[in-house]
Amino acid sequence: MVDELTIIVPVFNEEESLPAFFRELDVFVENAPVVVRALFINDGSTDSSLKVLMEKCRERQNSCTVLTLDGNYGLSTAIKAGIDHCTTSLIGYIDADLQTRPADFLAYLSFFPEYDMVNGIRQNRQDHLIKKLSSKIANAYRRLMINDKILDTCCPLKIIKTSFARQMPFFIGMHRFIPALVQLQGGKVKQLPIAHYSRHAGTSKYHLWNRLIGPFFDTLAFRWIRSRYIRYGVTSQNS
Repeated sequence: MVDELTIIVPVFNEEESLPAFFRELDVFVENAPVVVRALFINDGSTDSSLKVLMEKCRERQNSCTVLTLDGNYGLSTAIKAGIDHCTTSLIGYIDADLQTRPADFLAYLSFFPEYDMVNGIRQNRQDHLIKKLSSKIANAYRRLMINDKILDTCCPLKIIKTSFARQMPFFIGMHRFIPALVQLQGGKVKQLPIAHYSRHAGTSKYHLWNRLIGPFFDTLAFRWIRSRYIRYGVTSQNS
């Protein structure tokens, strides 16, 4: 039985979305059947995001913490930093833009401990056409190259067993392969349809480079890592 969950929330210039995000988070924390903590990773924000985070987390000292990085390192590094600082048995991940909602984590929890990760599949995506097309192309290319059978690998609503999260090999672009990295360890991944919403406020941080060209090279890197990944079992040990 899982009794604790830490949700990692990377933040880069999301001052407009954060007040509404905290309201949504409060609803989830109140209704969750487990103890929930939130770990916000301030990834070098240059707006008022850090100020908002500090104020809101001060009001929620028992459930919210802010970790501030010394620069803007990108999503993969922010997620790794969050994993490095989690102590609970489960780790969740969600973006602060409210295109996915914390309440949808409730449907995930019943799949533990049977599964080692639950990954969302965004339904009726509320994105502009270029973003949707580039995502479809990138997902199709990734499945062709690595055959992970994950339909929406970049869905920003995930829960992972901490034991698996800590063993994932990390590299820039890693966030695009989290389900495959769990599978690489022999883990079971459950895919679950979830709702998708229009961006609450602010602007997307993604463009053509990090939606198509970046994933192309990252997929090649993953194939290289997978071909050299060390995994073994022990049948006995003499004392």
